[in-house]
Amino acid sequence: MNTKLNKSDVVLLAIYFAVSFIKQGRDYYKRDALIREYFIDFPVEIFMIGSIVFLFIFWLIPKFTTKKQYFSFTIIGVFILVFFAGIDYVIGYWSGNNDWSKFPKTVDFFFLMIDRSTYSTAFPFALLLTKKFYEGQAQISKIKEQQKENELKLLRSQIDPHFLFNNLNTLDSLIDSNTEKAKEYINRLSLIYRYLIKTKDSEVMELSEEIQLAENYIFLIQTRFENDYDFHIDKRASITDKFIPTGALQTLLENVVKHNIPDKKPIKTTIVIEDECLKICNNKSLLNNKKESFGTGLQNLKTRYQLLSDQEITVINTENEFKVTLPIINLIA
Repeated sequence: MNTKLNKSDVVLLAIYFAVSFIKQGRDYYKRDALIREYFIDFPVEIFMIGSIVFLFIFWLIPKFTTKKQYFSFTIIGVFILVFFAGIDYVIGYWSGNNDWSKFPKTVDFFFLMIDRSTYSTAFPFALLLTKKFYEGQAQISKIKEQQKENELKLLRSQIDPHFLFNNLNTLDSLIDSNTEKAKEYINRLSLIYRYLIKTKDSEVMELSEEIQLAENYIFLIQTRFENDYDFHIDKRASITDKFIPTGALQTLLENVVKHNIPDKKPIKTTIVIEDECLKICNNKSLLNNKKESFGTGLQNLKTRYQLLSDQEITVINTENEFKVTLPIINLIA
């Protein structure tokens, strides 16, 4: 379920409140309510209903039910219901000039607030929750469809004949000039293909394994292009028990080479590992790269993050620098 408030959510609730308060206005008029009740009760009830609905849908449900903390969910949920309904009831009691000697006490007040809050919020809560549920289902269906296409594209990139052809050419030149490095090159290449085969059905992999893949891939790039590309991995946090989409680093490293032609100065790329994210930053080539780019690699990653996490990739593309931030994915047992 999408747990972010969007414009259509606000419009839906605005329509509900408009219809609801037209009906309540008629009821107030029929019972000859005080003028101040019109101007006080309506805004306070909007505040009460809105607060309860938003806290449940956009905070309480995603925070506690996903972690199966149902006891905490119940206690906090009851508190929210009683607290906001209590504010609404006390203000409404005052605005209607009611007899305070008859104001409900303790336990009676508690259960009355539960009853009033659930009655007042039931329909708008169900309306918004149903809307978010079906929006989420439609989004998941769309993402899964896109995911199938992404898997095919990823598979093609893994067995890309150009990738294999270029590496075989590099290897051919190394065999005569540097036998030891040729052996290392074969070893690194085999490790990459072994990893790609092993992870072909995995949505996410531990960051430590993805970093190993990146190091092997960087070795191939630097052997092939020598000093044209410079890479640095800055491990500022642990790389164990952290997860990112499988092949994410390979995709971003491929993009560095694909979209940047070195001109006198090398293309410098830094991978910074932090507790909550992974940042990949490279300076951009001043030479125009004539290869047409549709941004499919990044788009695939964005789509995969939508399916795997509620976090999003951040991309900063300036004249001189290209920076991508990948959030760390936390797996819930």
